[in-house]
Amino acid sequence: MNVYRNDNKRKTYSIQLLTALAREGKFIFSTKEARQLSDNTDIPKQYVSSLLMNMVRNGLIKRLRKGIYTRTEVTSGNMQVHPFSIATHIITPSAISHWSALHYHGFTEQIPRIINAFTTKKVVTPGMRGNNVPTDGRHAWIIDDIRYEYITVKKDHFFGIEKIWIDEFSRIPITDKERTILALFISPRMFGGMGETIGIFKHHIDSLLLQKLVKYACQYGKISVARRLGWTLDKIGVSEAIYAPLLNMHATGYHLLDPTRPNKGKCDSRWMIQNNLVGGI
Repeated sequence: MNVYRNDNKRKTYSIQLLTALAREGKFIFSTKEARQLSDNTDIPKQYVSSLLMNMVRNGLIKRLRKGIYTRTEVTSGNMQVHPFSIATHIITPSAISHWSALHYHGFTEQIPRIINAFTTKKVVTPGMRGNNVPTDGRHAWIIDDIRYEYITVKKDHFFGIEKIWIDEFSRIPITDKERTILALFISPRMFGGMGETIGIFKHHIDSLLLQKLVKYACQYGKISVARRLGWTLDKIGVSEAIYAPLLNMHATGYHLLDPTRPNKGKCDSRWMIQNNLVGGI
């Protein structure tokens, strides 16, 4: 008889794997990591995949996606795996970004309904493999009623990332304050337009390293983004010594200050920006 088919063996192997995971502080893990941990247990390597499927059926672990699992057993203090940790393990490399980072850094009191992360990978969610078209047109991973959405960026734009301890056990990548604010100027449509972007920026400007933000805008390399940021810095009275690198970036035509609004308004020849906002800043 195959010893693995013995219920007692399965239970023993399950306990050994959970113990090994706990010892390593791993709440989310891959099949590869489980195989590596089996070296220090009695679990035969060839049985790891079958063992994981059995543990999923018994509710000891949860499958997040192919080859990625999370522990489900109760831990001290009823600790739960943080959604940010799940997000950055479902797709790698990735980092918490946009609305999620904005809320984490205290730039908005609005609690996001979804978890945002950006990645250099083209993300294929389970719904994209069939004919399931979401009502809002946006595909996402949905795990335990939490929606995880990913923004794909170029490799050159995957920067400005720091690692933080999101809880006692999980250290995750997230966009730093300046890269998070830059996202407002890159994608104002996502945040309700440039009016909202400027409002958030002005309210929290004292907590930002402006020279670092300008450096990031130059590194991002898109003229429209540099001009929106530079124009805003200029209009709120920041020293030209700070925003000069943005002014030096060559623009061949006018760019809309707010790409979500109609193409009308005064043109600023210094910044090559058409101010199509209603009211001042």
